[in-house]
Amino acid sequence: MVGRARAIGIRLAQTVPVLIGVVVISFILTRALPGDPAVYFAGAMADEASIQQVREALGLDKPLMTQFVLYVGDLARGDLGRSLSTGQPVLTDLAMRLPASLELTLSALILSCLIAIPLGVLAAVRQGSWIDHLCRVLVTAGVSLPTFFTGILLVYVFYYLLGLAPAPLGRLDFLYFEPPRVTGFYLIDSLLAGDLETFAAALRQLALPTITLALFTLAPIARMTRAAMLQALSSDYIRTARAAGLSRGKVVFGYGFRNALLPVVTTLGMVFSFVLGANVLVEKVFAWPGIGSYAVEALVASDYAAVQGFVLAMAILFVTLNLIIDLSYALIDPRIGFDTK
Repeated sequence: MVGRARAIGIRLAQTVPVLIGVVVISFILTRALPGDPAVYFAGAMADEASIQQVREALGLDKPLMTQFVLYVGDLARGDLGRSLSTGQPVLTDLAMRLPASLELTLSALILSCLIAIPLGVLAAVRQGSWIDHLCRVLVTAGVSLPTFFTGILLVYVFYYLLGLAPAPLGRLDFLYFEPPRVTGFYLIDSLLAGDLETFAAALRQLALPTITLALFTLAPIARMTRAAMLQALSSDYIRTARAAGLSRGKVVFGYGFRNALLPVVTTLGMVFSFVLGANVLVEKVFAWPGIGSYAVEALVASDYAAVQGFVLAMAILFVTLNLIIDLSYALIDPRIGFDTK
């Protein structure tokens, strides 16, 4: 236990240079964005004097190194700055929008895993069968269809034609109130409050964007599961297990699937990291108030503080996710362990 805690501490210490690099690069790149935020917020009819006043109020008249020192000092106090677009602290905006993106991304990932992993296992076990061909078709469709097209198609069929889905207008219909905020996840918060009606309403709103995102994330997970299972089932230890007379279920799931889990877990981490920051198209189609659309709006407005806060939040999430993946490796295969040297 001490060795594991020490290994976790070492991994966390190794992330410090990464986060420092993220802070420096995000600061430089935001200043390289086209456009002047002072001009944007002063308005189209503003004269040069008004623009200069806005620039001074934003601190953009100071030298770049001075701006960076002030920014790092604010970060050390836990202050990510104030968004010029919303007028609120960036930390408040992220705390409001990040749970929305996490709820959508995790729901889609869970749904895709429930479909993709069993499908990939069956496709590998029954190679060449109709299940294998179905897996290939779904993988090809998931990669080929853009998420915005899938989302619009689902809205057209289930909302416009059939009337089965609610209007794609965010996390809750206007008839319902947001549940008391505990986690920021509407499904969890409504259950904690014992409000089943709001839970059902939030679930209905979540259904179509979750399916849209799940169809996209399903493809790489199913493909990696199938490839990893095929490699595992062709290994010598599988042939030895079969020769020893072990049952088919024990061979496939006890030996094959467990050894195929490592690349699948790695793929899950990569898919989660990518989708969390790149699901802006789904958020736009369903008017989902997530962090992706927040970042795009900040980029358009050259909102430096919001963009830098978004990048830093994503970096911290990715570092945390990589640590969780490293820990899961040791749980899946004890032979890996932790290198504490």
